[in-house]
Amino acid sequence: MHCVTPMMTGSHLSFERKRLAGGSQPVGAILIESRPMKIAVFGAGGIGGYFGARLAAGGGEVHLIARGAHLEALRSGGVRIVSANGDLHLELPATDRPEDIGGSDVVLFCVKSMDTLEAARRLEPLLREGTAVITLQNGVDNEETIASVIPSTHVVGGVAYILATVTGPGVVTHQGKLARIVLGELDGSKTARLEAFVDLCHASDIDVDLTATIRKELWKKFAVICATAGMTAAVRLPLGDIRASEASLAMYRELVSEVVSVANASGMEMAGDTVARIMEVLETLPAEWYSSLHYDMTHGKPMELEALHGTVKRRARELGVSVPMSEAVYGVLAPWATLNLERK
Repeated sequence: MHCVTPMMTGSHLSFERKRLAGGSQPVGAILIESRPMKIAVFGAGGIGGYFGARLAAGGGEVHLIARGAHLEALRSGGVRIVSANGDLHLELPATDRPEDIGGSDVVLFCVKSMDTLEAARRLEPLLREGTAVITLQNGVDNEETIASVIPSTHVVGGVAYILATVTGPGVVTHQGKLARIVLGELDGSKTARLEAFVDLCHASDIDVDLTATIRKELWKKFAVICATAGMTAAVRLPLGDIRASEASLAMYRELVSEVVSVANASGMEMAGDTVARIMEVLETLPAEWYSSLHYDMTHGKPMELEALHGTVKRRARELGVSVPMSEAVYGVLAPWATLNLERK
């Protein structure tokens, strides 16, 4: 493990945006420009804090947006990342006012799903021509919600496979080594702005994939998180114990299958082996993993139940799909979601 404080002026990775082959100028292309990529992390909690810190260590000009005691700690002592992939300690500009940051090349949009609309209404100061607002959230409705507030050309779909939480003001703890981003333009196009961001991710030792089918990836991640979050929160045991129980493992699979069925009914045409592939991935996840839903439930924080199993229930009802396991998980966790919201 190592500690990095990237305060040296020569530590930034410069990037250049160019025309793609054929001479076309995609959204976000800049013909001649070489400077650090400016990134605003809107919601610098577990996911945003981890990837923001990695991107800063890799040369990006990263600004953090947070609130409360976490923000004060970021301002006074920087962000600390505790991770098997390497510890970091960086002093980065942090604020609760997007207007303090101004126009950015990329906005990593990492707020909780229940805060999407409110946060989207505060995005305008961060936008300029070509800004990519990359969603790294749970759920499948966030992109449309954001696009209802800002021009849709700014919105980029993304999924993050990682378990990282704020374990103290200014401190982000990453469990396991998995930390992967999949992203893509919502229309499937190839753009220079995302190629530039992927280049920075590579320079920052971030595992990243650029896809032309991000909407399917969003649903795939949705299936994973609904099963993982639902089971770890309802059972209150980590994935290792759930895998070891034949009954619990069968329920996990059914939760995945229900989400995939809803996705197909929504027109996604998911691959026929999607459920089997997700179950194969489950076997590779750390046995000690829980989920952010479990963490929020057990720490008295607002829960994303409506964005997860609530959305499955709602869409299934609209489409005439049976989802009994998702309904059961929702029923078990609903009292906790209500109680934690009242404690907020």
